[in-house]
Amino acid sequence: MPIQLPPSNAYVLTNVRIPAALVETDLPVSRDMVACDIRVRDGRLTLGHRGAFATMGLPASPVREGMVLPRTVDIHTHLDKGHIWARAPNPDGTFLGARMSVAGDREARWSASDVERRMEFALRSAYAHGTAAVRTHLDSIGPQVAISWPVFAAIREAWKDRIALQAVALFPTEWAVNDEPQFRSIVATVAKHGGLLGGLTFMGEAPTEKLDRALDRVMQAASANGLDLDFHVDESDSPHAVSLERIADAAIRTKFKGRIVAGHCCSLALQPETDRTRVIERLGEARIAVVSLPMCNMYLQDRTAGRTPRWRGVAPLHELDAAGVETLVASDNTRDPFYAFGDLDMLEVFREATRIVHFDHSVRPWARLLGPAPAAVMGVDYGTIRNGGAADLIVLSARTWNEALSRPQADRLVLHAGRPVPRDLPDYRELDDMTG
Repeated sequence: MPIQLPPSNAYVLTNVRIPAALVETDLPVSRDMVACDIRVRDGRLTLGHRGAFATMGLPASPVREGMVLPRTVDIHTHLDKGHIWARAPNPDGTFLGARMSVAGDREARWSASDVERRMEFALRSAYAHGTAAVRTHLDSIGPQVAISWPVFAAIREAWKDRIALQAVALFPTEWAVNDEPQFRSIVATVAKHGGLLGGLTFMGEAPTEKLDRALDRVMQAASANGLDLDFHVDESDSPHAVSLERIADAAIRTKFKGRIVAGHCCSLALQPETDRTRVIERLGEARIAVVSLPMCNMYLQDRTAGRTPRWRGVAPLHELDAAGVETLVASDNTRDPFYAFGDLDMLEVFREATRIVHFDHSVRPWARLLGPAPAAVMGVDYGTIRNGGAADLIVLSARTWNEALSRPQADRLVLHAGRPVPRDLPDYRELDDMTG
């Protein structure tokens, strides 16, 4: 039965269970859970032991030992690509097929109104699922730079009270030395709109000194403009996909002080153990966080017609996390040629990551990947439940992680500043006139 909420700005959620990795409190922890009550008043929350607020006369909503999570943080998405599958499907499910389909669709159809409508649709879905913050990569290629970034800026302003938004410029990293006018234009646009610099560091060929020079230029430009960095890295099973270490070397060489995220890093899992260990040590020295995109990586990697895939395509998160490298997971693409499915639901991402990457049977607090870890990397104040914090919560009927990850949690109650978020997801039919 869905949890019922009193029609009041002050009430108590009674008999709840909060994963210890997602809460800051002095209340006792038992089996990685904090059993407590939560008082909500004027959009803020207070934690207390069970029965702590019983004498206040506030209406109570029994959660019956259901889990309460903070609204989640999704650090790697592609809002500009989302929901084009119906008009631009991937012809064979491969990475190359995805690139070709997206390039054709972008050139033919990505007007400001087209990008805006699809972004809005995606954000409405994320908000209904319980997302508080999203970082999106924006294809920053040719005329699309002048289209997508102003659209994003307007949407960020319109959504600022519901979802905190960040954007990263996505372009071939070697443009920093191959196409300096285009690169300068990208840097200026990103700086103007308060975004992040990024880039794609592996385009099918082994990295060379040219990539090193390009990485130096990107990091110098980021430093000069006070920008953080978020790269697409080695999204391949190719033995030539070894650019991750070059990024770490460049960060150390240039003494880059900002935050750096490396997304995908698929091929790191396939490298010889001695090489993988060395690269992981360099990542720690350079303070680079790694985000794996388990659903999209499994969809694209090791795909050959008529052949069952032999590997999962994900980065070695257990080894990275054990070495002290900040590790993350996120949604990545949604209903586009790079991933045909998805809906920007971080509970779905965590459920699938638990199965794909074996987060179960682990002593490490992987639940932090839902909020505290990506929020810290993004520099946003979301994803953790604490006294005096906003009552931005996801209330589940599930009592344990096993129950929570066994079903989609379609009956979840999402609270924003203590009030329910409508759970009516946008209808795909809304996009029919755009997708055909």
